[in-house]
Amino acid sequence: MPKPNVTASVNPGIMVIAIDGPAGAGKSTVAKILAKQLKISYLDTGAMYRALTLKAMRCKVNLEDGPKLAELAHATKIELKPRPAGLSILLDGEDVSEEIRTVQVTNNTFYIARAGEVREILVKWQRQIGQTQSVVAEGRDIGTVVFPNATKKFYLDADFSERAQRRIKELRE
Repeated sequence: MPKPNVTASVNPGIMVIAIDGPAGAGKSTVAKILAKQLKISYLDTGAMYRALTLKAMRCKVNLEDGPKLAELAHATKIELKPRPAGLSILLDGEDVSEEIRTVQVTNNTFYIARAGEVREILVKWQRQIGQTQSVVAEGRDIGTVVFPNATKKFYLDADFSERAQRRIKELRE
């Protein structure tokens, strides 16, 4: 895991709100609502990991080969585009918003998330987004590693059984 970079500060006039917490705590729901109310961008860091996972699976890259995954990440463009119904995730120009939510991608994203070389690349991309526009960002280590100097930081949690029920519902959908 990359160490926090204390130089990853927020530019004047740009607001970064970081929402962290365990899976199923409601981070995405709260982040989307807050971004909409504040009329700023929603940064779904998990979607970035999912998109790269999808590409690795399509390219048949060994998901346990960190250097190969990092090489793939360097040759990848991931864009998050706001749309009325949420966020479009573009992988090298292709809208993969639905495909990244499949069980196969969900079950393999942890490989991408645990590859230190890949995390460094994605953290850099996320910081670049937060340097150019105000965002509500949610995801793993968002307030400690990605945006340690965020304007505001929140940690959301929920009872374990509630989080499990939310995850089951998400997977069924």
